[in-house]
Amino acid sequence: MITQDLVPTLQRSIGPVIVISGVGLILLSMTNRFGRVIDRTRATVTALRKACPENAEPIRQQLDILRRRARTVRTAITFASTSLLLAAILIISLFLIPILDLEQKPLAAWVIVILFSGCMLSLIASLVTFIIDINQSLAALEIETDFDDKPTI
Repeated sequence: MITQDLVPTLQRSIGPVIVISGVGLILLSMTNRFGRVIDRTRATVTALRKACPENAEPIRQQLDILRRRARTVRTAITFASTSLLLAAILIISLFLIPILDLEQKPLAAWVIVILFSGCMLSLIASLVTFIIDINQSLAALEIETDFDDKPTI
């Protein structure tokens, strides 16, 4: 491989590099959200320890939702990280294929298709899981703001 053969390879690798940049920002958002869920869980556990028994049930419900949310966000982070990993492997593959003179082999095209498809499917799964977490957070908010609307006599 000579230097001028490197330019088309660099051009082909721009797409996965942009994916890495975008998914990295999404991953940053997810890890921040995960940290907030963990912090909120710790605060809720402290509130549960201080609560009287008749007020404990709504707090336990919140804790259940927070546990589910933590697992959901962790799953989203795992899918996003997998997407990043596959994009990085794709970039390396895009460089190795011409170096090893595999461009005319059908297997090379399949490797690229599989890696890129896996990257995108992982990203989609991550975003769907992230949306599920957002919906779960609304359930926790409803429990927290559910006041007894019955008038007291």
